[in-house]
Amino acid sequence: MQTSIAERLFSIKRRIEGAALRCGRTPQSVRLVAVTKTHPVELVRTAVAAGITDVGENYIQEARDKFDALSEHPLSWHFIGHLQSNKAKYAVRMFDLIHTVDSIKLAMELNRQAQKAGKRQHILIQVNLSGEATKSGVSEQSLIDLLNGIHPLSHIKVRGLMTMPPFFDDPVKARPYFSALRQLRDRIRSLNIPNIEMVELSMGMTGEFETAVEEGATLVRIGTALFGGRR
Repeated sequence: MQTSIAERLFSIKRRIEGAALRCGRTPQSVRLVAVTKTHPVELVRTAVAAGITDVGENYIQEARDKFDALSEHPLSWHFIGHLQSNKAKYAVRMFDLIHTVDSIKLAMELNRQAQKAGKRQHILIQVNLSGEATKSGVSEQSLIDLLNGIHPLSHIKVRGLMTMPPFFDDPVKARPYFSALRQLRDRIRSLNIPNIEMVELSMGMTGEFETAVEEGATLVRIGTALFGGRR
C-alpha cells in the first residue's frame, strides 16, 4: 500500500530526530526544506497540511506560480537552484533564503534588488567542495575573497554555507564533504568578518540527510523521500 505524504513526513522527521540525538544535537536545530520542483501545487498543499513549513524551489518561473497560489500560508521560501543575475529581482521578491550565491556579480545584483525592495536578503554561499565541473559553487580557495567582497553590501546578509557532494550509493562516502563544510564554517566564524554570519549549513538530500545532520546540517533539502519521483 502506498504511503501518504503525512506518513513519509513523519518518518523523515523521526530519522532527522534520531540523527540529531546520535550526535548530541537537538532535533529542533535542523529544518526540513521540502523540495517541490516539478510537483504540482495541489501536492505541495498536501505537504503543507501535513506540517511542512519550509519550501525549496529550483526554478524561478515554477516558484512564482506556487508562491502566488500558496500566498495564504505562512511558509518560508528557499531558492536552491542555480540563480542567474537577471532573475535576481524575482528571487528577492519571493525567497526568504537563497542558498546558491557563488559570485560577487550575483551578490551585488541581489543587493541592488533588495535595496530597491526595501529588504535585507538572506543568502548562503554555495561551495563546490568536490571540484566537479558540473556543479556550481565557489571553490574553497576563493571563498574568503568572495566573503570579503560581500560583507560591505548592506542589503544582503550571509547566513552560512551550502554544498552538494558527489552522488554516492553509500551515504557514508558523502560524510567527508559534510565534515569539510562544517570545518570551513568554523574557520570563517573565527575570522569575525563583519556582516558574515555562519549560522546555517545547508547540506544533505534524500540519499544522505542523516549523515549530513550528524555532521552539523541545519537545513536538509528533501524531495524524493517526501514526494516520490519527479513528475
